[in-house]
Amino acid sequence: MKTNRFDKKFYLVREDVLPDVMKKTMEAKELLDRGKAESVGEAAAIVDLSRSAFYKYRDTVFPFSSIVKERLITLFFHLEDRSGALSRLLSLVAEAGCNVLTIHQTIPLQGMANVTISLNISQIQGEIENLLEKLRSLDYVEKVEVVGTGA
Repeated sequence: MKTNRFDKKFYLVREDVLPDVMKKTMEAKELLDRGKAESVGEAAAIVDLSRSAFYKYRDTVFPFSSIVKERLITLFFHLEDRSGALSRLLSLVAEAGCNVLTIHQTIPLQGMANVTISLNISQIQGEIENLLEKLRSLDYVEKVEVVGTGA
């Protein structure tokens, strides 16, 4: 029976108390992930780590960000009832690298509709504040509010 890494107990540990071999393993993994090294041997040599140590620790030490992968945000919009308004808004969200998880839109009343969108922003290009500013500047958007965030 094969177990995966999440079947084990995890601890959150400050980097300054980790042994050098674990820090170097993380550095080597980052070099490989970013394409700065083409092989384990090359990455290990760059950080002055043996290949055997890399293989020993590679599946036991992870950056905190890799464990908490998804960043979620829920936005509320008050939109003018214009043809294509929601489509253009969603295009802007997609261009920013966000993934739409849910959309809820009310029936327009008095020319306005309420829209709630939940997004995965883990792959966002830039900062969320920049995206929010772009969304607020759209002429058919009367209001944008962040109603929830989570991981």
